[in-house]
Amino acid sequence: MSVKTSETLTFECETGNYHTFCPISCVAWLYQKIEDSFFLVVGTKTCGYFLQNALGVMIFAEPRYAMAELEEGDISAQLNDYEELKRLCSQIIKNRNPSVIIWIGTCTTEIIKMDLEGMAPELENEIGIPVIVARANGLDYAFTQGEDTVLAAMVHRCAERDSYLLGDERNKTVQNQALQDSFFFPGNKEETLEPIMNPKKNPPLVLFGSLPSSVAFQLGLELKRQSIQISGWLPAQKYNNLPLLGDGVYVCGVNPFLSRTATTLMRRRKCRLIGAPFPIGPDGTRAWIEKICSVFDIEPRGLGEREEQVWESLEDYLDLVRGKSVFFMGDNLLEVSLARFLIRCGMIVYEIGIPYMDKRYQAAELAFLQNTCGNMCVPVPRIVEKPDNYNQIQRMRELQPDLAITGMAHANPLEARKINTKWSVEFTFAQIHGFTNARDILELVTRSLRRNNGLEDFGWTSLVKKDK
Repeated sequence: MSVKTSETLTFECETGNYHTFCPISCVAWLYQKIEDSFFLVVGTKTCGYFLQNALGVMIFAEPRYAMAELEEGDISAQLNDYEELKRLCSQIIKNRNPSVIIWIGTCTTEIIKMDLEGMAPELENEIGIPVIVARANGLDYAFTQGEDTVLAAMVHRCAERDSYLLGDERNKTVQNQALQDSFFFPGNKEETLEPIMNPKKNPPLVLFGSLPSSVAFQLGLELKRQSIQISGWLPAQKYNNLPLLGDGVYVCGVNPFLSRTATTLMRRRKCRLIGAPFPIGPDGTRAWIEKICSVFDIEPRGLGEREEQVWESLEDYLDLVRGKSVFFMGDNLLEVSLARFLIRCGMIVYEIGIPYMDKRYQAAELAFLQNTCGNMCVPVPRIVEKPDNYNQIQRMRELQPDLAITGMAHANPLEARKINTKWSVEFTFAQIHGFTNARDILELVTRSLRRNNGLEDFGWTSLVKKDK
């Protein structure tokens, strides 16, 4: 099969299974992000084995998640689910004292029609702390959508924001913030940022998506450079610090797998979504900031120079990847953003496999991908939704890519066929957002390439040469 050069985006849909992690794995990063939370996964022994194996390293640190294991009596409705969940939640409050308990529904709770949403409000009144229900089960398309489900459920718990006012009180707040900002940016004169003294306060802006605190802080600083203040994050580090939502509040996502959260924010809370490319790579981060600036009628300052400095700092990695080819098998819904960044780095992307594509939520990212391909004078890769892995293997045998970004289940079989691989799940847990973390993306992408170069230096060429 030949690769077709195309000037427009080509979408295909195959009939493959959803080869991905279980979405309950979102507990791994969300319990660390929401510091005063406790996650209770309601499922079977299989769910417990998965959590124990996938997240077992953190058990010794007494993590803030646990497993409510369903037994035969629960499934056959012989036991009182409410009383059992009440006992477990009471024990959690006594031992850990969280500000919120989040029930994670699984496949089994879906199949037996367990009424978690009906039990949660009654139990919440009894125990005195919020109980949120999120059905992050294996019926979703990708494991990262577990976070999407949790955030969509938390949207309903955010307080209503009154219509914001642009008056003297707002201007005074901006000036006080500017004075604080002048202490946040130490360094030489070229790097020191001007205090924010813009008398025009931007409308409330809430960013949604779970990022490490350091990365969220960096993105906040980049927006402050443009005189844009962030009103809050969803999720917040503390449950009681959830952002205020409502009509007139602008929201913008930082991850491409949060389409359900975006829809809930618009339809249920009447927020205004800023459709922007995602801040992955220096090109994506610049486009993300520029889009927010354009919505608030702010002229961006210094973004071109900032992006150029980052590309210059990546030159050692760009020499390794330039001209190399990559094939995305599809796993975590980050594929389009990563492919766009790697094309900008000079790589050739044969195919972008993705478990699920929300073309409305990712419209800006798709347009940016198309523009990037045009600027780099390379064909636009085809996008295959719900790819069939057997067909993908046949295409990879013909194309012989230098690298395949794939789920863990397929990594070893591909390596046995002399195809370099990188686990896609690593990009989920790595810090890949913003200007400063672009290097981490290329560190992951080039690891196997650098390893093979090292083997060739030792003369072990038989291990790294592809069979022709």
